[in-house]
Parts: sequence; C-alpha cells; structure tokens
Amino acid sequence: MPFEFIRYEKSGRIVWITINRPEVMNALHPPANLELSQAFDDFAADADAWVAVITGAGDKAFSAGNDLKYSASQGMGNIQVGSGGFGGITARFDLFKPVIAAVNGFALGGGFEIALACDIIVAAEHARFGLPEPRVGLAALAGGMQRLPRHLPLKIAMGYMLTGKHMTAQEAHRWGIVNEVVPASELRAAAERWANEILECSPISVRATKQVAMQSQGLPLEEAMSRSYSLIGELFRSEDLMEGVMAFAQKRKPEWKGK
Repeated sequence: MPFEFIRYEKSGRIVWITINRPEVMNALHPPANLELSQAFDDFAADADAWVAVITGAGDKAFSAGNDLKYSASQGMGNIQVGSGGFGGITARFDLFKPVIAAVNGFALGGGFEIALACDIIVAAEHARFGLPEPRVGLAALAGGMQRLPRHLPLKIAMGYMLTGKHMTAQEAHRWGIVNEVVPASELRAAAERWANEILECSPISVRATKQVAMQSQGLPLEEAMSRSYSLIGELFRSEDLMEGVMAFAQKRKPEWKGK
C-alpha cells in the first residue's frame, strides 16, 4: 500500500522504515501509527526481508513521540494505534526478525519507547532520549515504564522517569541502552553495517535466538533453559542448519536460504 507519513524501502534483505514527518519532529498521529503498523506487518510477512531498520527523516529527531498538537486539537480519546502498538512495534511480541533503531536525533516519549522495543540501537552523537510524559500530565504507556527499568538499575531508571529528564547518546551508551554512538553523517552506514553483520548469520538461528532471549526474560534459569521454544524446533528442522555445518567443514561462506 502507498504510505503518506512514512517511507518503506527494501534493499536486498534489509527493510528501511523511515518516519517522515520532520515538520513535527517525526511525532506520530493516528494515521502515521497505522502506517507503521502496516509497515511492520509487511516486514513480518515478507520471507525475503530478514532485518529492519527504523529511523526518522531529517537530522533533528528520530521521533518526538505522540503528536500532542494533534491530540490537543482532536482529543486524547482519538489516539489510535495498530495491533503492533505505538509506532507499530511497542506491543508486537511475535516479531522475531531483528529490528535496529537508527536514532538520528530526539527520541522522546513514544519515540524512546519505539527505540527500546528494537533489538539494537545505533545513535547519532547529538541524539537524546527521554520519557517526559509526566511533564505534560501523561505517562509512558507504550512500554517505557516497563522496558526502561529492565535496561537500567532501578534507581537510575526511576530518576529519569520521575523527572522526565533527557539522557544524552553518550549516557545511553554508558548505561548499555545504545549499542554504538557515531557522528550523524555515519549513522545510516553504521546501521547498515550492523544489519549486514546480522545477515552473515543464519536467519533462522537469529530468530530462534531472539525468541529465546525475549521469552525467557524474568524466568528462573532452570525454567528458562528447560522450556520449549517453537523456533528452536524450526531451527533443527531447517536446511540452513546443515548448510552451516557443511560450510564450516568445507571452509566456505554459508549460503543461507532462510529455510
């Protein structure tokens, strides 16, 4: 389907999803949210798309979160998101293909929540993160209140959440939220490098790894290791499993099929 508020581009096995509302710091109103939900539906359903990168248009903001000016004019009761939650991803718990956030500026409120819902975050040096919702009488309802304390020591997370203060890219990297900080001019190349490094691995192995990591969080170790994960079974039934073994034995680069 044609998109008005986002861009959806496919380059080989990589899908690039760009929030395209730079005039409002890539804040999301209901139509943009619904387009992002459709975009992630398309990515999930495309057997030839193995990694997604989400970013924002321009060099000022990844996303400033919910479009409060739109909400002020239309009413808070008119906030709509698709089945994947805010940004199409914050409530999407069945997507085991990897998603990278390329944060090109402010990632605030729902924008930070979108980034936290991704698997890897690469940030430009000028990027800033925060959950400022309490400053405007709201709360981080798209997973921020749950995800941030899972990434940070509790007192540190509470300090950021209860004050709404911003976190620099360097602070986010130091706390382990961001994987890499690069100059803004190198952001796309860095995200693409991460994506290509993932593509060197079996896509089935990658998805199985993500499923286990996500679904075992918070479980006691013995339970986490003994429970059944559907994608592990798929991994052992896959052609790629044998391809990886044969490629290693033959000292060649594996040719993954995703089957």
